[in-house]
Amino acid sequence: MLHGKTILLIIGGGIAAYKSLELIRELKKRGAGVRCILTKAATQFVTPLSVAALSGEKVYDDLFSLTDEVEMGHIQLSRSADLLVVAPATADLMARMAQGQAGDLAATTLLATDKRVLIAPAMNVRMWNHPATQRNLAVLKGDGVSMVGPNEGDMACGEYGPGRMAEPAEIAAAIEAELVGQGAPKPLAGRHVLVTSGPTHEPIDPVRYIANRSSGKQGHAIAAAAAAAGARVTLVSGPVAIPAPAGVTLVPVETARQMLSAVEAALPADIAIFAAAVADWRAASEAGGKIKKGSGAAPALSLVENPDILATIARRGSGRPALVVGFAAETEKLAEHATAKLARKGCDLIVANDVSLSGSGIAGGVMGSEANAVHLVSSSGVVSWPVMSKDEVAARLIAHLAALGADWT
Repeated sequence: MLHGKTILLIIGGGIAAYKSLELIRELKKRGAGVRCILTKAATQFVTPLSVAALSGEKVYDDLFSLTDEVEMGHIQLSRSADLLVVAPATADLMARMAQGQAGDLAATTLLATDKRVLIAPAMNVRMWNHPATQRNLAVLKGDGVSMVGPNEGDMACGEYGPGRMAEPAEIAAAIEAELVGQGAPKPLAGRHVLVTSGPTHEPIDPVRYIANRSSGKQGHAIAAAAAAAGARVTLVSGPVAIPAPAGVTLVPVETARQMLSAVEAALPADIAIFAAAVADWRAASEAGGKIKKGSGAAPALSLVENPDILATIARRGSGRPALVVGFAAETEKLAEHATAKLARKGCDLIVANDVSLSGSGIAGGVMGSEANAVHLVSSSGVVSWPVMSKDEVAARLIAHLAALGADWT
């Protein structure tokens, strides 16, 4: 899908730089030409020789190289590519980009380019969450820089959280989304897409709550794909540790009742996609103070059912979206259970996630993996997709829904 495209890959100095080697392979496999710039720090993690061997191109690393400036020049280098990709985008590189610095070849090239830029951040979780990094990120987004990742997981430093660089296949998919079909009509231009994402937190007392183990990655990826398809996107999200995609309107909520209220306030919409993992139950009453552990039996917890957001919108009369899509996480009898849910909820499509497969959904008992194996369940039957990244699932689902709505008037 990237035949004839040239990527200028800027490799920053972090342990995630080793993934850049696999990214080069992935891009070459998809038909792209790849030129690379290494920062001085990057050469501590990967060598110019290994990068040159994989890319098949000269590697650039010196702003003041007489030979490089005569042969190519940093200005021409910055403009000869179809897209500039920074992977890994370290905290230092992001800060220098946001401030418009030009102290080395990488920063100078980024400042001199007239092409779009995609970054794949990678850093320690505390560095990622630091207000300075988040300020720099906001500046870069405001400048039109696109982003893929970072993902959540274990880090080389031993900590856990958001800050892992996106996997090479995810970055390649994001590059394809940036480059493929430039100038082509946007299939959802003029449409309003409503997406729910993440878990809900139902308070028991001021410090405890009932929730589902949802990272929000799939819902946020769907919102990003819908925006890329030209839609106006409203993303209603429960508490998550990932940033909202660029170009969407984020409505943060905490509880199921708040989510339903936000969804109803966002209507009318052409498509509503309910990817959130809404808690089925909540405490009948929230304790005013922390429930203390005593010497006797555990306190009784009385539960009441939360509103069914999917069914409420799917069975809505006036103002019902043209397409209503629900999600179902299943471990057995997937088609049977998803088909029953389709009829029970009154929606048009169920995206059933087989969380029993290794590498998707619940991996080792923990939700929030980087891939999904989904099955589209509708009145027409079941269509199964192979295991793919959540970004790929999102792009394919949005394309499918755009095709279903092709005859909209």
